[in-house]
Amino acid sequence: MTESFRRSGEYPQGDDHGSAYPQQQSHPSSSPVNPEWPPPPAYHPAPPLHVEPGTTVWPGSGHGGDGHGGDGYGAGPYAGQPDASDATGSTAAFAAPPAPPQGPAPTRQRRAKGPFALLAAVAIVAAAIGGGTAYGIQELTGNDTVASSSTSVVPTSQKGTVSGVAKAVSPSIVEISATSNAGSSTGSGVIITTGGEIITNNHVVSGASAIKVRLNNGKSYTASVVGTDSKKDLALIKLENAPSGLKTATLGDSAGVQVGDQVVAIGSPEGLTGTVTSGIVSALDRDVTVSTDESQGQQQQQGGGSGSEQWPFEFGGRQFNGDTGSSTTTYKALQTDASLNPGNSGGALIDMNGNIVGINSAMYSAASDSSSSSSSAGSVGLGFAIPINTVKSDLASLRAGGSDS
Repeated sequence: MTESFRRSGEYPQGDDHGSAYPQQQSHPSSSPVNPEWPPPPAYHPAPPLHVEPGTTVWPGSGHGGDGHGGDGYGAGPYAGQPDASDATGSTAAFAAPPAPPQGPAPTRQRRAKGPFALLAAVAIVAAAIGGGTAYGIQELTGNDTVASSSTSVVPTSQKGTVSGVAKAVSPSIVEISATSNAGSSTGSGVIITTGGEIITNNHVVSGASAIKVRLNNGKSYTASVVGTDSKKDLALIKLENAPSGLKTATLGDSAGVQVGDQVVAIGSPEGLTGTVTSGIVSALDRDVTVSTDESQGQQQQQGGGSGSEQWPFEFGGRQFNGDTGSSTTTYKALQTDASLNPGNSGGALIDMNGNIVGINSAMYSAASDSSSSSSSAGSVGLGFAIPINTVKSDLASLRAGGSDS
């Protein structure tokens, strides 16, 4: 047996001896490796892992390099990963990171979402019930809060129809019977609060010693005058011992009304409670002049003979329903061709969303412009309404007694 002697550092050569790099033999198809240049790691070294501020833990010590830490990456099957035989044990450094602390931050996040979720829910409900939102707010804030909205109060299935508007708003329109020394007259009114406040024309209740209000359900209640404004031909009355569950009207925005818009009128012409007519807005900002002298209205009541108010007014330089007298006032009115007759005064002019856009106040009748004393002639499609924005701006004054107090 021959023995081969090698000096320190020498390596066997040739195919009959084991390779100095046994790991490379597991890949017979790989190209020969120069023993002067060791092969690179099988995987790219992993970057350092920071487990906490100020402390850096390297993935593993391995056994590569100079054997004393060197580049810190082993040349084993999983280069750059901790070796199971590593005495220092870097396994802890690669353990699953602890769950993030459940501090106040997530709680704050949940709380931040709360208001937005609530607002979204309110928006959905508001979209579902439309103008009913204004009525709900009124119920929560008190009996003297007026519902005001531009949202539709008509059910979606009936939106844009006269029947839908009539069904939604008729419960808010009342018939007013006023008694004075000169006689009695009939007009209309609009319930604006659940406490029983009703808006109407000043000439409907002017000089009245007793007022009776008939609701849409046929029940009657007495009412008293809260305030009057003869310059705007407006009055606010209130039911005495008002019942619960009154259906209030929703006041719209007359500034948005345009010529040609469809409208519905509801009132009690000739004492016919809850009469519904329809038409369009014929013109805007018409100058209508009415008397501020209540004696003028009383004279017309005595001569009217129909039991309905016969308040005189001027338009276009001509007088209708009698003499307006020397004490007059002029206001800007909406003109409509919806049929209005004596008894409609104080009632509602309504848009197709069911919002009140005007208070009917004057109407032209052919009979009033002739020598005949009869007032039986019907409407000729020339009526006027006080814009609802004028009413809303005057409410505080009316509640305080009005400008005539």
